[in-house]
Amino acid sequence: MSQWDKDYIELCKTIIADGRRVVNRTGVDSVKVPAWHFRFDLEKEFPILTTKQVFIRQAALEMLWIYQAQSNDVRWLQKRDVKIWNEWEIDDEGYWNATQMLPDENGVLTKQSVHKFFGKEYAHTIGTAYGYIVNKFQMTQNLIDKIKNHPEDRRMIMTLWQNDYLDTAVLPSCVWSSEWDVTDGKLNCWVHQRSCDVPLGLPFNVTQYALLNRMLAQSCGLKSGTVDWSIKDAHIYVNQIDGIKEQIKRFDEQGDLPAPELWLNPEVKDFFEFDNSRDCKDVKLINYKHMGKIAFPISQ
Repeated sequence: MSQWDKDYIELCKTIIADGRRVVNRTGVDSVKVPAWHFRFDLEKEFPILTTKQVFIRQAALEMLWIYQAQSNDVRWLQKRDVKIWNEWEIDDEGYWNATQMLPDENGVLTKQSVHKFFGKEYAHTIGTAYGYIVNKFQMTQNLIDKIKNHPEDRRMIMTLWQNDYLDTAVLPSCVWSSEWDVTDGKLNCWVHQRSCDVPLGLPFNVTQYALLNRMLAQSCGLKSGTVDWSIKDAHIYVNQIDGIKEQIKRFDEQGDLPAPELWLNPEVKDFFEFDNSRDCKDVKLINYKHMGKIAFPISQ
């Protein structure tokens, strides 16, 4: 059965039962717990939820957009029918528009319209975030070099949180850091998330980094080991609570379903050669059974 579903539902139940309702910049209150931790053994299970449908194609392509294409251009995703970054896209004139909770002249949080200018050179991007940072510092290439040639290295880190580039990022990275090691022929990683939208972001993010681990391991002639996942501020927005209660009800009444098997094209030996077309041909789930979609609103 799916251990990931069990662990995920435990977090959701904890937030609803013990979490604190707080105001945040989006204007939609959230219910949060301050910290949480998961561990996944990728030899035993590929983590993708069964209590709701998670779309592996979109998850894979967003991950490849960041770490393989190393792009911040939202149109790259849109051409592949992936729309998850549309709300953060800078417009033709170089502006990003949203409504957020910001301090007024008295320091009181009030709902305000955001009309932030990034510059026309950033049109259709998310600014200096995610793939921009990976590309600037050649993070994926450097990590692969260390895994292959210096597997004993204790400095295998990719950090998307770069202070010099925060002001020109539409959304500073939520999943902001990953640390990697090779032990007994297995590739392990530890992922850090500073802010976690549990209904929308977490299911995608966990599946993406598990997939990244599997792809890198295959590319470097290793097996996949463990993924540790640390969260600061695990939250559910108040307009998502009904959807999460539905997911909990599914779990309590129907249990979880068997975890699927991840298939990666065994012919691909180079991370940068995995197919990133719309069809994402080198990634498939075998026997993925799920309980159907649950729609959750996005808060900016």
